[in-house]
Amino acid sequence: MAKKVAVIKGDGVGPELTDLMMKTVKAAGSKAGFVECEAGAGWWEKHGGNSLIPEETWKALSNTDACFKGPTTTPGGAGSPKSVAVSIRQKFDLYANVRPIKSYKGTAAPLGEVDFVCVREGTEGLYVGEEVQLTDDVYIAIRKITRPSCRRIAKYAFEEAKRRKWKSVVAIHKSNILKKTDGAFLEECEAVKKQYKGIELEEYHVDNVAQQLIKNPANYNQKVLLSTNLFMDILSEECSSLVGSIGLIYSANIGDKYAMFEPAHGSAPKYAGMDKVNPVATVLAGAWMIDYLGEKKQSQAIFKATEKVIAEKKHVTYDMGGKAKSSQMVDAIIKHL
Repeated sequence: MAKKVAVIKGDGVGPELTDLMMKTVKAAGSKAGFVECEAGAGWWEKHGGNSLIPEETWKALSNTDACFKGPTTTPGGAGSPKSVAVSIRQKFDLYANVRPIKSYKGTAAPLGEVDFVCVREGTEGLYVGEEVQLTDDVYIAIRKITRPSCRRIAKYAFEEAKRRKWKSVVAIHKSNILKKTDGAFLEECEAVKKQYKGIELEEYHVDNVAQQLIKNPANYNQKVLLSTNLFMDILSEECSSLVGSIGLIYSANIGDKYAMFEPAHGSAPKYAGMDKVNPVATVLAGAWMIDYLGEKKQSQAIFKATEKVIAEKKHVTYDMGGKAKSSQMVDAIIKHL
């Protein structure tokens, strides 16, 4: 029976990139059915309310096997709703936010070739969004850390290392300052490590890792980098620069029963409708999604075709030194399928 995917096209460049992803996935022979849904700042500006996601979309998400989310805009300021991604992660308990960071042949590797994976806890930390005003001048944000969530994200990271036959998980923290919250995170990482013989646990302070990623990024090759929600949100964005463009970084939000796939970059509204933005992150997020749905052969075909187009350098977008439009790059990928 064909699997169904809820597709949120998003804001800014989201709709055009998501259309290109669906075109590629269909060309690869995927049998997945797409259920298009609305969500994001564009929808909210028209309809208002306390959520960027309408009730019909929540129903569609509950009745599908996975979600694909194009980049969405999150309004700022007190009283504005939570981001679409955070809302879906928390609703469906998508606790593992995963971003592979890998150099491609034919692209700039500003600080040398890299190949590692960032694993980020996706449901708690500062992203619980709980803030308290104590006085006219004092505000407190709550960083919620629980042992069960630390334990399961640590287990996910070790399983990812085992699956890839890698020998190390790097736990990133600030336990010298955040003694209880990051202390609990580290203790759970150490407890989980005992279940995985042959995989070591390295422990680093977050500020040191931020510096080492610029100074010696190859030190992390064939390792799984693991951290709490905000720390890894920032670090994985830094890691994107190591492969030359965030337009190449695809990501997944994975739970025990559901998953959401998305490009790592934002909605880039200034480029909306210009057919200009790098489509690789969106296309490969779609390829990863159909792998999750069991279509491994079709998924691998998209990955290989994309790598060929990047390596050839003939049909790549401006951020990769080329002149191709988004759609031209996708047409080149489809020709290689």
